[in-house]
Amino acid sequence: MPRQTKIVATLGPASSSPEVLQRIIRAGVDVVRLNFSHGSAQDHIDRAKLVRETAAACGKTVAIMADLQGPKIRVGRFAEGKVQLANGQPFVLDAARTTPGDGDGVGLDYKDLPRDVKPGDTLLLNDGLIVMTVEAVKGAAVHCTVKVGGELSNNKGINKQGGGLTAPALTAKDMEDIKTAMSFQCDYLAVSFPKNATDMEMARQLANVAGEPWRHKPGMIAKIERSEAIPVLDAILKASDGIMVARGDLAVEVGNAAVPALQKRMIRMARAMDKIAITATQMMESMIVNPVPTRAEVSDVANAVLDGTDAVMLSAETAAGRYPVETVEAMAAIALEAERAEQAALDADFMGKHFGRIDQSIAMGALFTAHHLDCKAIIALTESGSTALWMSRYRADVPIYALTAQAASERRMALYRNVTPMSLPSFDDRDKALAAAEALLKERGLLKPGDTYAITCGEPMGYPGGTNMLKVVEVA
Repeated sequence: MPRQTKIVATLGPASSSPEVLQRIIRAGVDVVRLNFSHGSAQDHIDRAKLVRETAAACGKTVAIMADLQGPKIRVGRFAEGKVQLANGQPFVLDAARTTPGDGDGVGLDYKDLPRDVKPGDTLLLNDGLIVMTVEAVKGAAVHCTVKVGGELSNNKGINKQGGGLTAPALTAKDMEDIKTAMSFQCDYLAVSFPKNATDMEMARQLANVAGEPWRHKPGMIAKIERSEAIPVLDAILKASDGIMVARGDLAVEVGNAAVPALQKRMIRMARAMDKIAITATQMMESMIVNPVPTRAEVSDVANAVLDGTDAVMLSAETAAGRYPVETVEAMAAIALEAERAEQAALDADFMGKHFGRIDQSIAMGALFTAHHLDCKAIIALTESGSTALWMSRYRADVPIYALTAQAASERRMALYRNVTPMSLPSFDDRDKALAAAEALLKERGLLKPGDTYAITCGEPMGYPGGTNMLKVVEVA
C-alpha cells in the first residue's frame, strides 16, 4: 500500500531553492502551501512556477494551496523591538497611538479592538503566552492589567478568550491576493478566520471571478481558528470543499484542552460530508531546530492519521526550519506506520447508507467489491475527481488510482486521502481507455499478471459526473 495520508508543506526561505524543493517533494510532499502572510505577489508567482516545474521533473502530482493572511489582529511595533511584561503591571493597547511602543503600552494594527472588548474580558497575545485582563476602555485606548507576563515583541497576534472580535475574514489585501493566486491557478485557496458560511461563499465568488480568464475554480478550504466558527461548522463545511483544523489560534480562543476533541469531531464531520480535512499547527514543531521529533509529536501525527485526516501540515518546520527534508521524511514514516494499524470496516460503514446518485453508487460498489475480492487496486477514470473523492471518504485497504486527462482535477486529487492521481489521455472508446489504464499501472509496477483490480468509468466517455460502470479484471 502506498501512504494514504497526504503531507502539506509550507514554502519559505528554508525550502524555496530548487534543490531543497525537489528533495522535499521526493521525500513525500503532496501539497505545497504558499503563505500569503509573507512575501510579495511576485514571490508567490515565482514559487508557484518553481513548484510546478519541480513536481514535473520529479514525475509527481503536487497541488498548490494559497493561504490568505486574513485580518491583522496584532499589536504594533516597539521602539526596542520587544518589551518584558511583569505580572500585575498596567499596559495600554492604544489604537490611536502612532509612536513605537514601550513598557507602558503599544499601538494596534487592529484598530477596532476598543469596540470589541469591555472590562473583564481576557486578551491573549502571542499565541496565549501573554494574558491580560481588560480594566477599562477609554476612547481608542484599552487599559489592561498583565495577568501572565513575558516577552512581547513586534506585531504579535491578539485573541479574545471565547471569541468575539469583529474583524472581517476577507481584507482588501486578501482580495488582491486572491487575484494573484488565480493568476497561477492555485488548486486550493485557504481562507483565514472565517466566522460563517457567508465568508466562504464570498471568497469562492471572488476566486471564481478572478479565475474566469483561465476557466479555473479552486477548492475552498476554511481554516477553523475562531470560536464563532464552531457552532456553525455544518454550514461552513457545506460552503467549502474542506476545512483546516488550525489548532494555533483556535486553541487560544477555546483553550488547549478543548482542541483534541474538536479535531476529532471536525475530521469526522468533514468525512461524513464528503469534504477534505487538513490537520495543522505545531505537528513537528521541535524539528524546526532538532533533527528528530519528540515522542509526543510522533503520537500527535499518528493520532491525526488514525482520526482519518486527509492531510497533515507542516508550517515553520519546512518554511524556516533547519531540517525541512528530514521533517517530511519523519512525517511520512509516522503516517505509514499509523495506517498499518488501521482496520478497514467497509461493511459497517455502508450499513444504513443511501446513495442517491448512480456515480456515487458505482464508487461505493467499487470499494466494497475490491475489499471483498482482495483486489490489488481500484482504478477510477474520472473527469472531475468526484468518484475518487467519494471513495476516499472510507477507510479502505485497497489503493485508489485516479486517472484523468484534466490537469486541474489531477492536482486537486493530490490532497485526497488514499488517492494517487495520474495523467491519462482522453479516449472516446471505452475499451481503449480501459486497456490504457491497465497498461499505465503495469508500466509503473503497480499491477502484474494474475492481479485483480476494479475499474470504474462513464459511458459515454469524457463527461463529468457520468461514472456508470464498474468492471473487475484479472491482469493477463
